[in-house]
Amino acid sequence: MRDEVLRSLAERLQGICLDRRLTVALAESCTGGLVAAAVTEIPGSSGYFLGGIVSYADAAKRELLGVPATALDQHGAVSAQVAIAMAHGARSRFGTDLAASVTGVAGPDGGTVAKPVGLTYAGVAGAAGDEVRRFLWAGDRESNRRDSAIAVLELLIEQAAAARAGPGTAAPGASPSKGRP
Repeated sequence: MRDEVLRSLAERLQGICLDRRLTVALAESCTGGLVAAAVTEIPGSSGYFLGGIVSYADAAKRELLGVPATALDQHGAVSAQVAIAMAHGARSRFGTDLAASVTGVAGPDGGTVAKPVGLTYAGVAGAAGDEVRRFLWAGDRESNRRDSAIAVLELLIEQAAAARAGPGTAAPGASPSKGRP
């Protein structure tokens, strides 16, 4: 990956998380792992990033992240409710301090009047609470995915900067340069 904006944001997130001993997990849908790719491009990311789940299908959201079927049925996969449920599912599955999620309509098709192409929700779940943001991108599929990944990283940076040091959940002895991929 050669996207300098994503790289810079991932470096900032890593610095904050390592400094505060915070751990992070991801639950991605419309970005298809783009956020995790940005995070893991930075050497030393294993000191705070525990993993992610790409849950593109509703069944994966239910089975891998524990998103309630009622949330999917009542609000749809592209909704604030599902974004927060995805973040909670990732945080629970990985046992992290923070977990972020992203779900949206990347395009070029799949949009409706109620949920047009570019509609995206990014969420974060943490000990201090939850936050979800709604975006409506106007680009093509590639730029919508990139803008969504940037939004997730920016939200994670804000939440990590506001969080207290983790309660011992950071990887013990983790170091950006020792013994971890």
